[in-house]
Amino acid sequence: MQTVANFDRIGEENAFAVLARANALAAGGMDVINLGIGQPDFPTPPHIVEAAVKAMRDGHHGYTAATGIPELRQAVSADLYRRFGADVNPDTVLIVPGGKVTMFAAILMFGEPGAEIMYPDPGFPIYRSMIEFTGATPVPIPIREDKGFAVSAEETLSLITEKTRLIILNSPANPCGGVTPKAEIDQLVTGLADHPEVAIMSDEIYDQILYDGEEHVTLLNYPEIRNRLILLNGWSKTYAMTGWRLGYSVWPETLYDKARKLAVNAWSCVNTPSQYAALAALTGPQDAVNEMVQAFDKRRKVVVDLLNAMPGVSCVVPKGAFYAFPNIAGTGWPAKKLAAALLEETGVATIGGPDFGILGEGYIRVSYANSEENIRRALGRMHDFLSK
Repeated sequence: MQTVANFDRIGEENAFAVLARANALAAGGMDVINLGIGQPDFPTPPHIVEAAVKAMRDGHHGYTAATGIPELRQAVSADLYRRFGADVNPDTVLIVPGGKVTMFAAILMFGEPGAEIMYPDPGFPIYRSMIEFTGATPVPIPIREDKGFAVSAEETLSLITEKTRLIILNSPANPCGGVTPKAEIDQLVTGLADHPEVAIMSDEIYDQILYDGEEHVTLLNYPEIRNRLILLNGWSKTYAMTGWRLGYSVWPETLYDKARKLAVNAWSCVNTPSQYAALAALTGPQDAVNEMVQAFDKRRKVVVDLLNAMPGVSCVVPKGAFYAFPNIAGTGWPAKKLAAALLEETGVATIGGPDFGILGEGYIRVSYANSEENIRRALGRMHDFLSK
């Protein structure tokens, strides 16, 4: 049976393959510590769970509008105004089943043979996978260690051509933990004035997970690009709601109805009780968010210290998200082979840098969304392995 060519181009997120292998090893009796998957080890806060239960008991069992329940879209708008002073019309907010859906919609909307789409590299692997799926040419935006894994405005602007249709940005960033400073974003937005035909998708899913006094700079606060800006955000990371499959996007008015039609065709609407849970997350107490970020911060310091004490390893301090991206070039190991060996021989799951892009060789990703106890145990095993 022959499939169409674009399905031969589609990739995947290897973190889930590593998760499956880690689970298989654990089922076979190995003591496995997973520092690969980007999933907070905290439970969803109880008041959010209760909101979903109440919604089911109250009879919210049916379809909703494809765009999401009005109360939730209004709450998203109010939250963005409260946190950033960003004025967002609720009628441009689309509730979606997870952050990836916004990537899918935006890249599908602009990607086609002959087009170019720019994306961060190392970066979230689904960016490139979806670009190639559409037949567009993926153009890596280098994310460099010597810049703290932040985006360079000058280098990004230099990569734009007459074929560029969409630029994907991500800060705080997966997999490197980099945070792009406001000065770079200002310079980038200024330069984009010379390219009014280029759309921007800003992945801000980690916008509340920041350290060392860093403040998130949302692209929503740049009115000069709002008419071509797609914002990606959601609940998975901030509220420990990965399995709830909840995200939202903010669209330019000219693109919103296209995104709505895609929703109607692809997923009809988001799970109804989950939407009420998301509403409780935004409108309820935020104490749990602050507690999680404080815990991540403590773990971050442990991870960086322990990685930098390993032979052949160096690690810059991540400023956001919950990932470290240590340089392992000095160990002499290719990154993916090292990640595989660590899992198979020591029971420590990490992700090889090349799974995040062509510039990821020489690095691995270490998630500190696990407990401090498990992190210390895992990195102790890694230290012993590299010391052989």
